[in-house]
Amino acid sequence: MTDQEYMLLALEEANKAAVLGEVPIGAVIVHQEEVIATAFNLREKLQTTNSHAELLAIDKANQVLGSWRLEDCTLYVTLEPCPMCAGAILQARIPRIVYGAKDPKAGCAGSLLNLLEDDRFNHQAEVVPGVEAEACSQLLTDFFKRLREKKKAESNIQE
Repeated sequence: MTDQEYMLLALEEANKAAVLGEVPIGAVIVHQEEVIATAFNLREKLQTTNSHAELLAIDKANQVLGSWRLEDCTLYVTLEPCPMCAGAILQARIPRIVYGAKDPKAGCAGSLLNLLEDDRFNHQAEVVPGVEAEACSQLLTDFFKRLREKKKAESNIQE
């Protein structure tokens, strides 16, 4: 499969999050051309800070491989990783990250910082940005537009 095809799987995960009212971000981890973990954001449902799609997928991949080292894996995620997720990616030793939409407010794979390719760390990851970027961005834009409209409608009802 291609990067685009794996990103479409991550978009399917992101859509699952949207259905639950979560920020629609999905992640897929591939090990030697086999999908070993999929996840989507569950921060609102679980009310835990670390319930980002990437972290949930990393945990699943650790279980599948029986190791904290994900050295032969690629992580596909619909939104550029935040600082917390970028740190976990480095700690998991994932060598390749493919993401869709840039995150100008929290992105740490090139937008605000690039923690993943910083040679001051003992591990770096190749970053491939912009795969299915338009679809990933549109999913987020539509979600937040609906959320704003819902909040506006609720505030109009209360008046």
